[in-house]
Amino acid sequence: MLLQYVPQLNAQKKIILASASPRRSEILNQIGLKFEVLVSSFDEMLPHADFPGAAEYAVETARHKAIDVAAMQARLPSAPADLIIVEARLPSAPAGLITGSGTDTVVDLSGKILEKPHDAADAYRILKSLSGSRHQVHTGVALVLPKLIDAGGKPRMHLFSSSTTVVFDELSDQDILHYIESGEPFGKAGAYGIQGMAGCFVKSLEGCYFNVMGFPLHKFSKEVTDLIKDGSLPLSFLE
Repeated sequence: MLLQYVPQLNAQKKIILASASPRRSEILNQIGLKFEVLVSSFDEMLPHADFPGAAEYAVETARHKAIDVAAMQARLPSAPADLIIVEARLPSAPAGLITGSGTDTVVDLSGKILEKPHDAADAYRILKSLSGSRHQVHTGVALVLPKLIDAGGKPRMHLFSSSTTVVFDELSDQDILHYIESGEPFGKAGAYGIQGMAGCFVKSLEGCYFNVMGFPLHKFSKEVTDLIKDGSLPLSFLE
């Protein structure tokens, strides 16, 4: 796994995390990985109807963010990065549930894509729809290798996704309103953060906990390890 390679990555590679999220930084810091932060300016509002499901939407959003950050990094006077980490996280509601308002209400094959709540009423609708049901959290990840250029003259990009199923207990209106009053639902896709107060809403989950928190640590570790082993992200080792 990746842990054995972290010392060499820190010593030999320049790594950029394309996210200002303290949760994602915290997750990567847990394994001792060193990185710089460069935040994408991509809007993250692709048309939901263009995608068969939320996982595909997340991957394509990550790809667009990756293109944006790679271009930003290439314009900087500093040395080019060896690896740029880009993600996009989206929960989706159970099929048939329609939440949100206006043009944000789009149903895909596996369920409605849930964005960040616009206001308290929107947060209430989202949380009410999740009450007593199961939903999925999808994260799309793009690993950009700026020093490997493809035939089209663009940096090589490795894309993958991770999905976790989350089951919420039945929530009373008091539970939901108290949580909204805390301010925690705002700025979070799906109107909750599992690492905070909403952790007590979660009855069970299947898959990666860290994926729900904001970053699929296990799958990321496996994918980067594969890039090291196949020579895409070469490391030098002392004999």
